[in-house]
Amino acid sequence: MSDTPISDGPLLNIAVNVPLSREFDYLPPRAGAVPTPGCRVLVPFGRRQQVGLVLGHSDSSVLPAGKLRHCDAGIDELPLLGESDLELIRFTSDYYHHPIGEVVAAALPALLRQGKALHPMVEMIAVSDAGDSQDIETLARRAPKQAQLLEFLVDAGGNGCAADRLTEELPSWRRAAKALFEKGLITRHKTRSEDFDETVTIDAAESLTLNDDQQRALDLLRAKDGFGAYLLDGVTGSGKTEVYLQRMQDVIDQDRQVLVLVPEIGLTPQLVARLRQRLGIAAALLHSSLTDVERLAAWRAARSGAAHLVVGTRSAIFTPLRNPGLLIVDEEHDHSFKQQEGLRYSARDLAVVRAKQLDVPIVLGSATPTLEMLQHCRDSKYRHISLPIRAGGAKPPSIRLIDTTRTPTTDGISQALADAIGTHLKAGGQALVFLNRRGFAPTLICASCGHVAGCDRCDSRLTVHAHAKQLRCHHCGAFRPLDTRCSECGETVKPLGEGTQRLEEALRALFPTYVITRVDSDSVQRKGAMHEALERATGGSADILVGTQMLSKGHHFPNLSLVGIVNADQGLFGTDFRSAERMGQAIVQVAGRAGRESRPGEVLIQTAFPQHPFWSTLIEGGYSRVADEALAEREITRWPPFTRLALIRSAAHHHKDALEFLDIARRSIASHADDTLRVLGPVDAPMARKAGRYRAQLLLQSSDRKALHSLLRVLRPILEQEPMARKVRWSIDVDPIELF
Repeated sequence: MSDTPISDGPLLNIAVNVPLSREFDYLPPRAGAVPTPGCRVLVPFGRRQQVGLVLGHSDSSVLPAGKLRHCDAGIDELPLLGESDLELIRFTSDYYHHPIGEVVAAALPALLRQGKALHPMVEMIAVSDAGDSQDIETLARRAPKQAQLLEFLVDAGGNGCAADRLTEELPSWRRAAKALFEKGLITRHKTRSEDFDETVTIDAAESLTLNDDQQRALDLLRAKDGFGAYLLDGVTGSGKTEVYLQRMQDVIDQDRQVLVLVPEIGLTPQLVARLRQRLGIAAALLHSSLTDVERLAAWRAARSGAAHLVVGTRSAIFTPLRNPGLLIVDEEHDHSFKQQEGLRYSARDLAVVRAKQLDVPIVLGSATPTLEMLQHCRDSKYRHISLPIRAGGAKPPSIRLIDTTRTPTTDGISQALADAIGTHLKAGGQALVFLNRRGFAPTLICASCGHVAGCDRCDSRLTVHAHAKQLRCHHCGAFRPLDTRCSECGETVKPLGEGTQRLEEALRALFPTYVITRVDSDSVQRKGAMHEALERATGGSADILVGTQMLSKGHHFPNLSLVGIVNADQGLFGTDFRSAERMGQAIVQVAGRAGRESRPGEVLIQTAFPQHPFWSTLIEGGYSRVADEALAEREITRWPPFTRLALIRSAAHHHKDALEFLDIARRSIASHADDTLRVLGPVDAPMARKAGRYRAQLLLQSSDRKALHSLLRVLRPILEQEPMARKVRWSIDVDPIELF
C-alpha cells in the first residue's frame, strides 16, 4: 500500500499504551496549536479515549485519508520529553522488541500516564482551629482511630498532609476522617502540588583522604567529561562510594546533574543519608514506595534541573535530565536491574546507551562484576579501574569451610558455627547468618508416605511459614492453612529443610540473651520496616542478623565481625550456565560485610562438598579467579558474553497451546534465519506450570547480534498477527538473565 499524502497540516505519529508494535497516525486537534514531539494528547482509540505521546510529525500515512482521525485535544503546551528522551524510548522499543506505547508508559510517572497535569492539584487534609485545641487523650478513649488520625495531622503541621500520603500511612483514615469533618476538627482543601526542594539544610562534610588506589581511580574518572564507560571494580570495603562522592561533587559544582541507579529500595536510605551528609543537598528519589504525587515531584525536579542529584531504582533510567553530567550504576551485577515482566529491559545496559546519547561518563561499580562487563573491559570498550584493597587499612575476612557431612547441623546450624557466633558475640562483635531462602522450611513432608505439599497452580512445593501458620507458594502467591496431617495418608507431617524463620528460632534458642533481627521479604513488608532493621543493624542494637540476599547488597555494618553462610551448596550443581558466576557473587558480597572496620572479619561456609573445585578457586583466588575460569568456559561453550540470546516464552491454559504457538514461531524463524542462528526448543519451561498456566520456551542463540535483531524485527509482527497468539501469553526477552 502506498502512502497517502496529507494536505491539511502535519500528521502526528503517536505512541498509545497498547500491545501493538507500531505508532499510530492522527490528524492534529481541530482547535489549538499543533502538538510538538514530546507532548501528550488525548486520542480516540476504538471506542475509548486514550492518552498518547507525540513521537514525531510526517506528511503521509499508510492509512487512507478518510480513515485518519483527529486528536481530541492536546494536554501539554510544551514537550514533557526532549529529543534525547524520545531517542532512548525508540532505542528501548527497538532493542527489546517491545511495543513503543508500553515503553512510553514505563518511562512516564503514573499521573502523567493518566493524563493529569504536570502540576496536579492535590487534596490536603489539615487540622482546624477546633481540632488543634482538642484533647487527643480524651478522644482516644471513645474513638481511637479518630484520635490517631488527628494526632498524625497535628504532627504534620499547619499545611496538613496530602490524602495519598495519609492512605500510605493510615490506610483506613477516610472512615475516621468523616467523623472528624462532621465535628469540625479537620478541614479539606486542594492545592497545587509542591515542587521538590533541595535546599541545603546542613553543612556538607569534608571529603575523606583517599588512598593511592582511590586517588588513581578518581583521576581516571576526572580525565574526561564526555562519554566513557568505566567499570569501578573494588573489593567490598574498598571505598567505591567515596570515589563516587568526590566525582559527583565535581559535577554538581559545575551546576550539572548526577543520576544514580541502585538495584533495590532497601539500599536507598543508607546511601541517600550518606549523600546528603557529604554533598549537603537532598536527592530527588524515584522508587516504587513513593506515592504518585511524590514520584511526579521528583520527576519534575530532575526534568527542570532543580534537583542536581537524582537517585532511583530501575525505571529511573528513563527520567529526563535538564543538564546531565554523570551517570552511576551502583552494584551493577545485581539482577534487579533487569525487568522480568512486561517490558524486559536492563536498566544497567540502557544506562550505558543513555550516557553515550548524552555524551556524559558512566561509572558502573561492583565488587563482583558481571562477566559481560569484564569482557567489555577485555575488549577495550570499557575502562577497567581496580580497587584491590580495603580502605582505612581493614583486612579482608578469613574464609573457612565447615564440612556438614562430618559436623551435622541442627536446624541448619552446625556446632562449629554456633561456637563461632558465641565467640564473636562475647568479644563485642556482631554476627550475620545468611540463607537465601525465606520462610520456616522449604517444604512439608509426610514422614510415613513421603508426600510433599505442593502448589495446586504451580509445579512447585509450598513453603512453610510457621509464624503465619500457612503454606505459601513463592511463585504465584497462593497460600493455605498449615497442614498437621498428610492429605494422602492422614499421618503426621513435618517441615523439611531450613528457611530464615527456622534459623531465627534456632538462634533464639541458642542465644536467648542477645537481640536477633531477621531481614527478608516477609519481615520488611511493612512500610519503613527495612529502614528500621538497618538502623538496628548499623547502630549496634542487633547482635545477630539473619537474612537473605537483601542483607548482602551494599550495606555497611560497622560492628559485624562474623558471617555464617548456611546451605551454601545450592548453586554448586545448578543447571543454569550462570550458576558459578552467581554463586561467587552472592558469597563474596555477603562475606564482604564482615570486618570492614577495626574488627577482623571471619567467614564460615557450611558445605557438604568441601572438595568441590569451586571452593578452592574462590578461597585461593577470590571472585576474579572464579570470573576468569567462568569466562574461559563460556568462550569454549559459546555462551554469553560470547554469543547473544533471545528467549521467546509462551503461557496458556492448555499445555498443547503453549507448545504449538512456539512451534509456529520456530517454523517462521527457520524461513528467515541464517547460519549464525541456533534454535533450541520449543520445550517446557523448567517450571512447566505457574499460576495455573502451562509454560514453554524457545531459545535463540546467535554469534551475530545484528542478525539476531534483524530476525526478531521480522518475527514479532508475524507473531502479533498469528491467530494462535489470542490463546497464549507470549513475550520476547532479549539478553535474558533467567532461562526459566
